[in-house]
Amino acid sequence: MDLMGLVLSESWSLFLKSAPYVVFGLLVSGVLSTVMSGGFIARHLGHGPVSSVIKAALFGVPLPLCSCGVLPAALTLKQQGANRGAVAAFLIATPESGVDSIAVSYALLDPLLTVVRPVAALLTAVCAGVVENLLPQQEVPEPAALPATAKRRSFSEGMRYAFTSVWRGMAGWFFLGLLLAGMISVLVPESLMQRWLGGGLPSMLIMLVVGIPLYICASASTPIAAALIMQGVSPGAALVFLLAGPATNATSLTVLLNLLGRRATLIYLMVLALGAILSGLTVDALYTLFDIEVRARLGAGATMVPPLWQGLSAGLLLLLSLPLLVERWAGRKKGENQG
Repeated sequence: MDLMGLVLSESWSLFLKSAPYVVFGLLVSGVLSTVMSGGFIARHLGHGPVSSVIKAALFGVPLPLCSCGVLPAALTLKQQGANRGAVAAFLIATPESGVDSIAVSYALLDPLLTVVRPVAALLTAVCAGVVENLLPQQEVPEPAALPATAKRRSFSEGMRYAFTSVWRGMAGWFFLGLLLAGMISVLVPESLMQRWLGGGLPSMLIMLVVGIPLYICASASTPIAAALIMQGVSPGAALVFLLAGPATNATSLTVLLNLLGRRATLIYLMVLALGAILSGLTVDALYTLFDIEVRARLGAGATMVPPLWQGLSAGLLLLLSLPLLVERWAGRKKGENQG
């Protein structure tokens, strides 16, 4: 089998393992959307410098929004009176986790990383928000306050939202992540990964530099992290990528400058970077302390799902992706005709 065939085979294997958990994550996100609309979140943030931050982070962790998709929701919170610390906490916690990425983590990573990932996102978000609220505020033009008009979705509307809008937002990046994971598994030498990313502070810094400007959603970053670990990257360095990649990118940072101001954006980046590095170092220490061989435990969750359900779930996701391909093809044809 040629190299491309090996890459596609590895990517397909990862897709089969993760597909049932993606479907489960979409189901849960549909349920959450019926009770956690923008207005619901904004009304329950409170006004305390700490309590509002904790609530914002807790609300953000399960929501399936990427680093750009979370920006309109964060703007809504700010318009409805949320303080800057709560907005910062929401902006960190939301893209770093989500029910969809937690489910995929359980399928492709090991149980410890699956638990640590949302916990690290929550703690980092809370720290950033509290620091932001306790420091003197920088003058930034406030957006006009809006009434909380967002309505809760019905159950059918929530399911339709999850399997259309949510999947539409993550599908392209998720498949790209699978392809990149297959390429890493087949093409990147294990010795190279172990040399540069095998653990320690330098490994964390490298993954931080790679992750911060990169646009990638939490679900798409998961198969890449699994492939990196299989090739010798330490679980802590992989966690830095899982935290930094989804939470930032060049586009979202420019929006944050206007939304929160330069100092708040700098605090956001500093606390995010520090939290990711400390989380990574802690995770590597835990694996060493308990003598856990992470590569032997990867994909443990996928073994719990029968092959039949893996195939059916993969088929469902491919079926849901067909309209996206048709839209892309129609848009390209329209552009060619206009040209």
